[in-house]
Amino acid sequence: MALPKMDLPTYELDLPSNKKKIKYRPFLVKEEKILLLALESDNEQNIRDAVNNLIKSCVLSRIKLENLATFDLEYIFLNIRAVSVGEIIEMNVTCQDDNQTQVKYNLNLTDVKVHFPDGHSNKIMLTDTLGVIMKYPSFNRFVDAQFTKKGVDEETVLGIIAESIDQIFQGDDVYDESTTTHKEFVEFVEGLTNAQLAKLQEFFQTSPRLEHTFKVKNPKTGVESDYTISGLQSFFG
Repeated sequence: MALPKMDLPTYELDLPSNKKKIKYRPFLVKEEKILLLALESDNEQNIRDAVNNLIKSCVLSRIKLENLATFDLEYIFLNIRAVSVGEIIEMNVTCQDDNQTQVKYNLNLTDVKVHFPDGHSNKIMLTDTLGVIMKYPSFNRFVDAQFTKKGVDEETVLGIIAESIDQIFQGDDVYDESTTTHKEFVEFVEGLTNAQLAKLQEFFQTSPRLEHTFKVKNPKTGVESDYTISGLQSFFG
């Protein structure tokens, strides 16, 4: 006789980028085990496959992970983790007024949202006539940044910038993946001035990100301070 199957709860969230509703479920013990084993292996491809399979299994709506913005992926993973392991994360916070007193703060992961900085734009003008349209880093870059111990050197940074260029335009001329190779995009980035490169780097620095602001009071002094944490790793530290 076959054993009974568990009825898994389902949840909904709105994708931060376009407000599209998606349904998801908690990850299973076996799925978490596969991810943990992959992380222990320190093999990039194993980790990418494990994260990809876990998210695809848990997201019940029809979406292509490779088409999602990085902050969408972070938000999805955060919420899957919350319903799978627990919504509350206990954090130790150092009070800012004396930089010494430790206070425990219970963070509810469901309170964490994606913050959209003012002035962020994917259209960047490098000269009066030459500009680029940027896109967010790929799923593999999301995995590398959040789950692997892969270091980031100058060559990696330039590669990320190059593959995040959706279009280069000058007047009526447009260059994209259909006309331009990755190598040519890299050569374009390497041919920029430092000031122009800084404009492209600003796109990443001001990109939407997971962020949460809260207050903590020092029990010794009664002074209340504001704290802001951001980035997926900050919520599991």
